[in-house]
Amino acid sequence: MIHINSQKQTKLFKNNLIVLLTLFLLSIYPITGISQIQKEGPFTKLENRLIWENEGELYWIDAFGKDALRFRSSKSLRITDENWNLLRQPQFQLEISISKKKATVSNGHIRAEIEAKNGRITYLNNKNEVLLREATHAHHLHFARQFESKGSDHFEIKLTFDAEKDEHLYGMGQYQNDCLDLKGTVLELAQKNTQISIPFLLSSKGYGFIWNNPAIGRAELSLTHTSFYAEYAKQIDYVIFSGENPAELVEHYSDLTGKSPKMPEFATGFWQSKLRYYSQEDLLSVAREYKKRDLPISVIVADFYHWPTTGDWKFNPELWPDPAAMIKELDSLNIKLLVSVWPTLAEKSDNYKEFKQSNFTIRPELGNNLFLKVNDDLTFVDVTYPKARKALWAKLKENYYDLGVRMFWMDEAEPEIEPLEYKNIRYYRGNGLEVSNIYPYNFAQAIYEGQKENGQTDIINLIRSGWIGSQKFGTLLWSGDIKGDFPTLRKQVKAGLNIGLCGIPWWNTDIGGFYGSSDSDEYKELLIRWFQYGTFSPVMRIHGVRKPIIKLEGQITNTGSPNEVWSFGEKAFKIMSRYLNIREELRPYIQKHMDIASKKGTPVMRPIFYDFPNDKTCYNIEDQYMFGSDILVAPVLEANATSRTIYLPNGSKWKDALTGKTYKGGQSINYKVSLENIPLFTRNNFNFKIK
Repeated sequence: MIHINSQKQTKLFKNNLIVLLTLFLLSIYPITGISQIQKEGPFTKLENRLIWENEGELYWIDAFGKDALRFRSSKSLRITDENWNLLRQPQFQLEISISKKKATVSNGHIRAEIEAKNGRITYLNNKNEVLLREATHAHHLHFARQFESKGSDHFEIKLTFDAEKDEHLYGMGQYQNDCLDLKGTVLELAQKNTQISIPFLLSSKGYGFIWNNPAIGRAELSLTHTSFYAEYAKQIDYVIFSGENPAELVEHYSDLTGKSPKMPEFATGFWQSKLRYYSQEDLLSVAREYKKRDLPISVIVADFYHWPTTGDWKFNPELWPDPAAMIKELDSLNIKLLVSVWPTLAEKSDNYKEFKQSNFTIRPELGNNLFLKVNDDLTFVDVTYPKARKALWAKLKENYYDLGVRMFWMDEAEPEIEPLEYKNIRYYRGNGLEVSNIYPYNFAQAIYEGQKENGQTDIINLIRSGWIGSQKFGTLLWSGDIKGDFPTLRKQVKAGLNIGLCGIPWWNTDIGGFYGSSDSDEYKELLIRWFQYGTFSPVMRIHGVRKPIIKLEGQITNTGSPNEVWSFGEKAFKIMSRYLNIREELRPYIQKHMDIASKKGTPVMRPIFYDFPNDKTCYNIEDQYMFGSDILVAPVLEANATSRTIYLPNGSKWKDALTGKTYKGGQSINYKVSLENIPLFTRNNFNFKIK
């Protein structure tokens, strides 16, 4: 018999316990490079991660690239490594210290301090200024992080932070709520026609916040609290980082989520569209007329129902008999063709049976059909399924790409389902409540990856929705099917500025609004003002369904009245053709700033505080913007306007691009306007004058 004294037994027991604890932690916390483990109360310190665990909740704090922290938490006691669309980041070493009462985690310019009792977190910058702090409630210990079980590993989740009344909040995608500063708003986190959810929040306090969750939910940006809510998710997951100014924050966000590729040079020109050119000859006649009149044009659009049946994904041979020849002629005119494709299938389409039997379409959870009702009952391709993306691209390649089409318009990208009941949708990646917001990202991915595989380099595709990271797929977003009136025009300015702050430099609107009557003087005034605004937008594209509607015998749907620049009378034509030439003159300037956007994520169209972060007045200006670094644009957003107030930011001298008069910055001026002109001011000796 072997005898071991009690001291050795105790030592052996402790050593074995340490080994077992290490193996246990390695099994549930998959990380690399662990060199030490320290346990103190609810805290566990690993080499490059802090773990807090208490009363049925587990969370991790990790470095996520430079100067950023990533937080993940769940009551399932299992944290997933799902990054969604976040890019893999280089590893940065955390500085971690723990005691009985609190822990501190630092990564460069950002620090988290965690209270042991309830795990409450305060985020600070390198100047020891509080950026964001979890909220507390005197009678609710876990008020900041709330989980309500929805079965298995899924929860209804709410995350709440304290709020400061003087904080300005921006970003979050595109919302038609007439707000640039989102403080005081409640935003639905869901994709809908005219609404694009990209949950990146930019704060005037100097932090960026990514809600890394494609679940349906909401953001409450109230005076009393800032909350993010998900209806059905496995965990809380967000990234927070600090920055000295808005530009630094946007560039940091772009490093984490991706940047747009280099914009093709043709795309900075004018795009002509309407709902809809109904035949090959109809479209070509418009292209020829632009050239006959010597008017600048870069792109022309073949809209929906150029197909025999929705889901055929091909030209109707009766009305589009030779698409290859059409594209060849357009190429000879230096005009690119953009073709609309929907992720939808009618039951009688060529591809419906194949896609249904292969499980390439979205499915109902509860037995009701998932349809969009437009002439036919249409179901949707499940683009969250990699095999379905490949199958979709194969059809597009065969029927469009091989004929010479190089640009696609991805409409119905939300997807637009009727009735919209997210819980009744089953995607390959999960239930609709859990993953619906990622659908437009995967739709863009399907086409972009197909184009890249075929060697295409100059990629730009139009799409009606997006999510975190969509920009890296060469996507041009637009603001959806909006009204043609002045209140809606005003909303576009703010919506476009916010989405630009979300890493999306390629954005535009339907000039004139999607809906509008072409035969009234009131509408013609609106169209001119919108056309001027469109001249100073990242992409200049006219589109819409103009009344009166023209009925087409024997076709699936009708067409709108003419929507070309010569279609609205001589006065409107004179003004709009002048702005076409102004746009042409500006194209090298626009291309220069598009190249900057592809390198740094800098939006071409941005709020004036972006370039003047130290001028506090700029944070309250919502109806003017910078177009690149040297042009200030103050669009006219009211009917029958004869003047408007313009704020000229402090720190520059400003030159009126119409008169040449110079102004000192840091002042507001009352500026007289005429229908012929949009107020523009330049700086930095930029040589531009309205002619």
